[in-house]
Amino acid sequence: MDVPSMHIAMYPWFAIGHITPFLQLSNKLAKRGHKISIFIPKTTHSKLQHLNLFPHLITIFPINIPHVHGLPDAAETTKDLDPSLFPLLMTAMDRTQKEMETLLLQLKPNFVFFDFAYWIPNLARKLGIKSVHYVVVSLATRAYVEFSKQRHGEGSNYNIRWRFPDECIKLQVHEEKMFAKLKEKEFGNGIRFYDRIEYGVRSTDAIGFKSCTEIEGPFADYLESVYGKPILLSGPLIIEPSKTTLEGKWAEWLARFKAGSVIFCALGSEFILSHNQFQELLLGLEQSERVKERGIVYGGWVQQQLILEHPSLGCFITHCGASSLLEALLSQCQLILLPNIIDQIINARMISKSLKAGVEIEKGEEDGIFTKGSVCEALRIVMDSESEVAKEIRTNHTKLRTLFLSNSFENGYIDRFCHGLHGLL
Repeated sequence: MDVPSMHIAMYPWFAIGHITPFLQLSNKLAKRGHKISIFIPKTTHSKLQHLNLFPHLITIFPINIPHVHGLPDAAETTKDLDPSLFPLLMTAMDRTQKEMETLLLQLKPNFVFFDFAYWIPNLARKLGIKSVHYVVVSLATRAYVEFSKQRHGEGSNYNIRWRFPDECIKLQVHEEKMFAKLKEKEFGNGIRFYDRIEYGVRSTDAIGFKSCTEIEGPFADYLESVYGKPILLSGPLIIEPSKTTLEGKWAEWLARFKAGSVIFCALGSEFILSHNQFQELLLGLEQSERVKERGIVYGGWVQQQLILEHPSLGCFITHCGASSLLEALLSQCQLILLPNIIDQIINARMISKSLKAGVEIEKGEEDGIFTKGSVCEALRIVMDSESEVAKEIRTNHTKLRTLFLSNSFENGYIDRFCHGLHGLL
């Protein structure tokens, strides 16, 4: 049964990796006749307008970035900033409350989706609007955060004392230190990062995830019990096939190689390797196969989706950001995982340890350093077509790819997501 048309407003964190999934979800909802109003910074609005596939139903409203001392005037998203300045951008976003109140009063949507703007639920409730905390990191990541709170006695407001749903997902010593530091980090004026998440979760009407039960079902059950609120799954939001073609310089270069022989490494726009680690990565690639006149190092943006579809590609080294990981799983490449931050690390453990669909490059337990040898070893494992490990990885990857691309998979999730939303009204 079709769900009556709803009007959904969206206010994602000012990072391309958050705005893009919100826009992708907007397209999926607009395809079913729902009206969307999405709020993003002015200049970013023009850069992302091409992603709006239903302009008659999706309206992108430009948001003004309030002045914050120390924040460069031209900065609009995290891409424009050194990570040390991200908290200032968050402070600026928090200062848009009055503008958001004016917009919501004018538009009167049924729902407003948010992620880091923890004050949205209380503002929405005051205006008679339902709120949904929509999460673009994995269910496993959010579940690990809640499990960590309970393990350290910080989850006193929750009654559930369950074991973590997947014991394959563990952090190394250096990763636990990074996680502990992140929990205490101020993110916006006077608010710790994880308190920001906590406040949003506590006051929202429901929590949505860019995920599915086939991969993360136990984590959804765990979080629903912990939060005591509805968990709505939109599915992984499969990217629409690109209508453009691969740039000539890349198409010509890739055409020089036989099918399945090229290794593609892309670590996202905000993962900057140290000089020594970059050198170890390159030496590891060279050690696995001589690359004189057969390799390119490029620092700009590339058409990752189209590159991964090229028949010459055989292996993809990814940082395991959510969008890149989905593109990776939809490709036919063997996967090597080189995560950097907590959500990427947990994604990598889930893919390599639980689902056994890729291989993670080993790092030092204490220092988090990888070597040319560990890079070469990961490549050796996945590129050996005769080994049982490589066969298992390829089989598991193929199962996931087939699941995601089946006709009813995504439609079923979006339909159930819409029904879940309508049930909250």
